Amino acid sequence: MQFRTLGETGLAVSALALGGSPLGGVFGQVEERDAISTVHAALDAGVNFIDTSPYYALTKSETVLGRALQGIRRDRYYLATKVGRYGADEFDFSAARVKASVDESLKRLGVDYLDVIQCHDIEYGSLDQVIEETLPALREVQREGKARFVGITGLPLKVFETVLARTEVDTILSYCRYALNDTGLERILPLLEAKGVGIVHAAPLAMGLLTDSGPPPWHPASREIQEACARAAGHCKRRGRSLARLAMQFALANPRLHTVVVGMASVAEVQQNIACLDEPLDEELLREVQTILAPIHNQTWPTGREENRL
Repeated sequence: MQFRTLGETGLAVSALALGGSPLGGVFGQVEERDAISTVHAALDAGVNFIDTSPYYALTKSETVLGRALQGIRRDRYYLATKVGRYGADEFDFSAARVKASVDESLKRLGVDYLDVIQCHDIEYGSLDQVIEETLPALREVQREGKARFVGITGLPLKVFETVLARTEVDTILSYCRYALNDTGLERILPLLEAKGVGIVHAAPLAMGLLTDSGPPPWHPASREIQEACARAAGHCKRRGRSLARLAMQFALANPRLHTVVVGMASVAEVQQNIACLDEPLDEELLREVQTILAPIHNQTWPTGREENRL
């Protein structure tokens, strides 16, 4: 396992992190015993950063993860969860709700403290509220010893720039913005690094775009983006290779991303993703795929409030 320092937190985090959403069955039914085996296999392989949220499967992800962590020494893992998003269209960034949410998550997870508490998908809220109310409330949680560090998450890069211009956070979680089809995150890496912010990158497969089977029906990407990714998958298949594997290797190979969060729901998936850390990146195939994806490179999709997009 490779380890990188998460910004100025001092946490030495595994380059590959475990994403908790599949543990609750977000992407298909998963037996609890298989979810628990997945967590144990990841920890045994050296994965030490786990990311979840009460939003994932409406608290089931946290609940199952809490059962998986029973009896595991607390110093074997860093645990991150979130506040503010509780359903597809249910958001509450008020100080009272996020402080209560932390206590609820601690109970479900069966721990006394969180390593990182994150404000979830802030593009769906008022950034003024996030800056002036939510983050100060989470700093109170930090002072109370319930969380070690405070972060924010989102898709539009603009939200990170806006928040960091007015206040400080310890970490950010960006998803889908450093992948074969979209490397937009590179634009704000200098800002994040200058401020010592820990950089967590999630969804290196762009929520299924960069897979042989293609994205789920609900994927928000345009037809143009989806068709280009399908062409790239077909090209890799003809070469006897996997687009998903290439996408994983591409993200993991960038040391400026402190940890890459990947949802895993089986021991086999853990083993496959661990293997990506040791395999050399096929530079020729990478260039071919980047050429195929060039017409849609850095195209994204709108999420959240209109004023928070970009």
